[in-house]
Amino acid sequence: MHTADLFADDNTASPLPERVELGAQSVLLRGFALPVADGLLSAVASVSAGAPFRQMVTPGGYTMSVTLTNCGALGWITDRRGYRYARQDPLTGAAWPPMPDVIRDLGRAAARAAGFDGFDADACLINRYLPGTKMSLHQDKDERDMRQPIVSVSLGIPAIFQFGGLQRSDPTQRVPLIHGDVVVWGGVDRLRFHGVLPVKTAHHPIVGDERLNITLRMAG
Repeated sequence: MHTADLFADDNTASPLPERVELGAQSVLLRGFALPVADGLLSAVASVSAGAPFRQMVTPGGYTMSVTLTNCGALGWITDRRGYRYARQDPLTGAAWPPMPDVIRDLGRAAARAAGFDGFDADACLINRYLPGTKMSLHQDKDERDMRQPIVSVSLGIPAIFQFGGLQRSDPTQRVPLIHGDVVVWGGVDRLRFHGVLPVKTAHHPIVGDERLNITLRMAG
């Protein structure tokens, strides 16, 4: 069965489109990362060798179900003191690993394809989802310049991306994401709530039984 069929109600579903407009300034680019997927996976392995995946605690004391790491000049972290960006890995005290070119270049290309020229990420958060893990609805608002978009890359097993409105209570779209998909949102959509429903058990022939989410931002 094709991976896309995991989200189909029956076997007559049409092929997934290459581009899906999610909002006025938000777009899903189907398979956009596939040409460089192997390079991205190698880059993630290199980053995690220097800055291992780990669970972090939210300001409210909740332990996140996903594990995460970062690369680039700034890394997103959370603890009982709050959400923020830091130049050092709190686990090692060292600077985060440099952002691999393959990740940076993909971020630029995806942002340009979505209508955001001049995007040059200085922060890359990498989340690892195992079956049963999720990401609650939230806004990305720890960055200094809200004019810059978010670029989010999916690798590995499928997930359902929730894309809501500017209020937590607004209705959400449920968007299936598969290996190689990229979502970009910015402009009037920049502060829309978003999250990931609990990931279902699945297997990807290259990535295995997990999902990797590479999220690029201009944070500083």
